Amino acid sequence: MATTLKTQPNHHYYFVTGRLAEAAVRDVVTALAAEHSFSYTIGVMPITVAALMTPRWLRRHLDIPREATHLIVPGYCETGLQELTESLQIPVIAGPKDCRAMPELFGGDVAGDDFGDYDIEIIAEINHAPRLTIDDVVRQAKSLRADGADVIDFGCDPAMRCAKIGDYIAALVDEDLRVSVDTFDAWEAAEATTRGASLVLSVNSSNRDAAADWGCEVVVIPDSPGDKKSFEKTVDFLVTQSVSIRLDPILEPIGAGFAESLVRYATTRHEYPDHAMMMGIGNLTELTDVDSAGVNMLLLGVCQELGILSVLTTQVINWSRSSVRECDLARRLTHYSITHGVPPKRLSNHLVMLRDAELRSYSRDALQSLAESLKDNNYRIFAQEDQIHLLAANLYLSGDDPLEVFDRLMQQEVSSNVDPAHAFYLGYEMAKASIALLLGKQYEQDEALRWGHLTKEEDHHRLKRSSRHRGDVS
Repeated sequence: MATTLKTQPNHHYYFVTGRLAEAAVRDVVTALAAEHSFSYTIGVMPITVAALMTPRWLRRHLDIPREATHLIVPGYCETGLQELTESLQIPVIAGPKDCRAMPELFGGDVAGDDFGDYDIEIIAEINHAPRLTIDDVVRQAKSLRADGADVIDFGCDPAMRCAKIGDYIAALVDEDLRVSVDTFDAWEAAEATTRGASLVLSVNSSNRDAAADWGCEVVVIPDSPGDKKSFEKTVDFLVTQSVSIRLDPILEPIGAGFAESLVRYATTRHEYPDHAMMMGIGNLTELTDVDSAGVNMLLLGVCQELGILSVLTTQVINWSRSSVRECDLARRLTHYSITHGVPPKRLSNHLVMLRDAELRSYSRDALQSLAESLKDNNYRIFAQEDQIHLLAANLYLSGDDPLEVFDRLMQQEVSSNVDPAHAFYLGYEMAKASIALLLGKQYEQDEALRWGHLTKEEDHHRLKRSSRHRGDVS
């Protein structure tokens, strides 16, 4: 649902729905009309489940009020809307699949056409790369590029020189990948840059004399975190040698001077306004017991505000396994936010992974009304108010334990229709509902739980079964 309606005083919206959702639609639309000052009519179609409507079916059953200026149909009717619009000669708009999401159709912040732009470069490190085969390194590099990496960082092993580093770098360059090399070993850096590496991480007093011979850009760091004098000396030396540089004062982990290291980045930007900068963010994401998405978002926000236009990340520990993709999403959010002077809110839900932005629920009266109107034995599952609700004809069960709800179902007369396939399906769906209640996520039957960019869509099993018996529900 990408459309956002801008209501006008002369607008009259005609909402169509099925019999089962009538009460819920009336509750939602009545509240919206009062908030946005529009007039409306609700048309209840001769079909039980609104999700089974199609534009072709609607054309045969619609009786549109003369005063209607817009027709709002359920989100499942997206296909064929243009034909329906031309037939009716009024705008036809696909609303949400769930009527509780209807408020999104009438408001909310909408990002401009430039949302998705970015200017922060992601350097993705392959940790201890010499321990892998060349084929494995290339495979990982391609995967990182697909996730959003701009540069692949070949992370060397400090304990052992990589004699074949040139072959690794050449294999990556042959795949049209931009490559950096992470080493203090001047020989490794020389071999890597000879074979196509365009950036060396990192340079301090220990290897700066060799840097002028590499013919590439280098990242400057202090000899130790907070050692400003060594940092300045290396910067000055490389500038006099006409070496292209970007500056990294080093991000410290929490407990080792994290806040002070952030101050150093701001100070460095102030003192070197014309130099490129980089932040190695792995010291926080890899060394903090927390899911990495929020950490990456905050650090990319700091970088965007300070004009630090490259970040080095890795995804070794499991809670950071999607850091590159998270940084790619975060750099787009922060770029839009800072460019437009707005908070990075209601622009994208791809980094809202654990809990959903908001929960939509039916009133108790709406659930009770739905339960009383059901005429078939298809099970409807809802998760709200810390309870799972199970509805079918002559059945309304609720509880906070899916096993207990299922046990009560087995004691009902309608339990005779619960074959092994039904039992598996109900168990699967109620497990999802239980997870949603635990984490504060929106549960929709036959829909995937939303995990941001990690969401994996599911088939609509119940709707497919209902479609095979369309005459039973219309």
